[in-house]
Amino acid sequence: MTKLLTLYIFNNLVTIFDAPEPWQIGFQDSAAPGFAGIVELHNIIFFYLIVICVGVFWILGSIMYHYSSKSNLIIHKYLNHGTTIELIWTITPALILIAIAFPSFRLLYVLDEVISPTLTIKVVGHQWYWSFEYSDYITDSGEPIEFDSYMVPESDLELGQFRLLTVDNSVVIPVDCHVRFIVTAADVLHDYAVPSLGIKVDATPGRLNQVSCSIDRVGVFHGQCSEICGVYHGFMPTVVEAVEQDDYLAWIDGLAS
Repeated sequence: MTKLLTLYIFNNLVTIFDAPEPWQIGFQDSAAPGFAGIVELHNIIFFYLIVICVGVFWILGSIMYHYSSKSNLIIHKYLNHGTTIELIWTITPALILIAIAFPSFRLLYVLDEVISPTLTIKVVGHQWYWSFEYSDYITDSGEPIEFDSYMVPESDLELGQFRLLTVDNSVVIPVDCHVRFIVTAADVLHDYAVPSLGIKVDATPGRLNQVSCSIDRVGVFHGQCSEICGVYHGFMPTVVEAVEQDDYLAWIDGLAS
């Protein structure tokens, strides 16, 4: 009974927290419009890629079957070259690439565009943890709200927490709010990535990169460093917690006081 209860709790936590599942192949559930657009574009392009692959392999199979050395012993010089077919297999892929390029560039520019963000969070990658600064707020001492986020060791995990994904301090963001992340690094190259939010941006020393998102539902979203940055690269996760605006203001008030 205890084992079944534990499995039930764990399965529900995976659903609630939008964490990656064992042997997962597909995307995590989307929690931001930008990532929903990425998934939709992927699915559309993948469908046409399957159609193209089936057509190409069918043509190759037909050629090998009908024009092998056993079934077609006589080779005529005009059968080895055809201007029409070469134009077809050159122009057709070019048109397909153009058809893919237009929605791809449109989505890329939409994701890169940052207009009047409501909240700005500065993210700094270290070896091997993340630092966050809420520059729009200040504490009672006049300093901006900032904190470090470390991975919780496996020995300190509680029931329902995820190995290599749970941190001691989560990034808290209100839902339906345009948030801008300014990302950099203090030492080497890192990469701040949260799959469910469609966030993946390089953290480069001496450079400020930015990305924005708007979370449309409450939840806890896990991410990790996605750039090999040293021996503990796999041990610097990040957690973004989306809450209602009243809860967010209460959380900010607690940090500022």
